[in-house]
Amino acid sequence: MADLWTAGEAYDVYMGRWSARIADAFVRLLAVPSGRSWLDVGCGTGALTAAVLARAEPSRVTGVDPAEGFLAHARTRVTDPRVTFYSGDARSLPVPDGSFDAVVSGLMLNFVPEPEQAVAECVRAAAPGGTVAAYVWDYAEGMALLRHFWTAAVAGDPAAAPLDEGRRFPLCRPEPLADLWTRARLAAVTVRPVEAVAVFADFADLWTPFLGGQGPAPGHVATLSAADRDALRDRLHDALPVAADGSITLAARAWAVSGVRPS
Repeated sequence: MADLWTAGEAYDVYMGRWSARIADAFVRLLAVPSGRSWLDVGCGTGALTAAVLARAEPSRVTGVDPAEGFLAHARTRVTDPRVTFYSGDARSLPVPDGSFDAVVSGLMLNFVPEPEQAVAECVRAAAPGGTVAAYVWDYAEGMALLRHFWTAAVAGDPAAAPLDEGRRFPLCRPEPLADLWTRARLAAVTVRPVEAVAVFADFADLWTPFLGGQGPAPGHVATLSAADRDALRDRLHDALPVAADGSITLAARAWAVSGVRPS
């Protein structure tokens, strides 16, 4: 099953409440001085671009993504004149060498077939002394929503186990990320956790985004019969920490890796 990344609005409904919080924390963690130029690689629906504008006082931000549906949503969502969005592949960025002070990527790197090439392109785009950084979900342990989802999915169909992002993306751990950045010959490489909490008003608020088809888990839901989908919904509901008022609070963790392009 291929991962679907086409509909920006559906993706924001599914991951928007997480991605905005994580992006904000990531930009604050980097502490890039104001007035710098930024490149957002795999900008998606614009969550990280918006966080850079809100937190970093950039001179300009360029966003690149291959999904036209995401770019259309990003252009509607982020209208600041300092921002320009382009269609492009992370493995062959449509930007000149050494043209950005900060080259960043959010929740994208593990979906690139050749992450080494994507990181090499990020390094190429960064100015000497510039920051190259990314963050990815800790699918194996730190993303509570997906841990509950895949446990419930596999309980109903063991054949779904290989679809679990925790199994599919070994890159989403501190050691492989640090190794990837080090092999790209970046200096001062660090890996740090970035955490956020989301509160769902009730189970419907949590479950409905899984019906949008965007991403591995909603993509799996889309393949199920109505009866199997309802059974998965019920198993997931029973496994979640539902408060007395019906709300559900879940934590999420991403790993942020950063380095500096040597002068």
